[in-house]
Amino acid sequence: MPPLPISTINLKAPAPLPSPPRVIKGITMALPAPPRALFFDVFGTCVDWRETVTQALEAQAHVALNSATASLATQLRLRASSMTPTHWHEFAQQWRNSYKKFTRELAADPQKPWKTVDEHHLDSLRELLVEWELDGLWTDEDTRTLSLVWHQLKPWSDSSPGIALLNQLFWTATLSNGNVSLLSDLRSFGSLDFTHILSAELFGSYKPSPKVYLGAAEKLGLRPDECCMVAAHLNDLQAAKSLGLQTIYVQRPMEEDWPNEDVDKARSDGWVDLWIGEGQQGFVTVAEKLGVEIPVSKLKLSSSA
Repeated sequence: MPPLPISTINLKAPAPLPSPPRVIKGITMALPAPPRALFFDVFGTCVDWRETVTQALEAQAHVALNSATASLATQLRLRASSMTPTHWHEFAQQWRNSYKKFTRELAADPQKPWKTVDEHHLDSLRELLVEWELDGLWTDEDTRTLSLVWHQLKPWSDSSPGIALLNQLFWTATLSNGNVSLLSDLRSFGSLDFTHILSAELFGSYKPSPKVYLGAAEKLGLRPDECCMVAAHLNDLQAAKSLGLQTIYVQRPMEEDWPNEDVDKARSDGWVDLWIGEGQQGFVTVAEKLGVEIPVSKLKLSSSA
């Protein structure tokens, strides 16, 4: 399936930002310069894919095992019955890892035939079922349905209120490897009111290809330095920073792939413009640091729930 044309996406711009940056309660915007747009990574940054996917896998296995109409071979039934929550967690992590490998390889080799993330998720799920000796646990239709669990991922508790707060001053856009339909469903499912939906699909590649970051800025009519990448993954931010975008790191549980020493070095080197730790309040803290006045009711959220 070829990538979608940019003409299919609504790029209507919100009101311009105030300039110079607003000062609220003695706090000036924490970034070097006020951006016009904040680009958000989605998987892991805005949504907790791990909990949702693991629970869906385990629940659907129970459905298959308890179905009066399913005809499962004895060995398959024994294998599926032996799967613990820890096993399903490992299965989900392998599914996620296969996505990372797939997007990296396509970004590095533009000659590879295009495949959407939805298509990859289905192909990868089928491969994992064979690898885990679970092939046949679900019908083909059920496998297809389960592969779309990535369209209904639970957001972090600060994601929806934080994005709403940031919309007061900035354009907020997804900039994810997820395809447009997936991102649109996540926006609706999680009440993530981004002003724009932008996907790597629109630029015919995947992050960390420069085509994605620079293409997103161009489509909004902005320079790279007027845009800021928000992510829970330092490799994403490193790619954006190398192209002139500003960067905000929002730590999320178990999301960072870099080893601790590299994370510590990145922080001490200072190339991340704003660093939000796990003990803070995620996107709500981002909004506060960027000059948005935060209602008291928003200050008690947990970024890891």
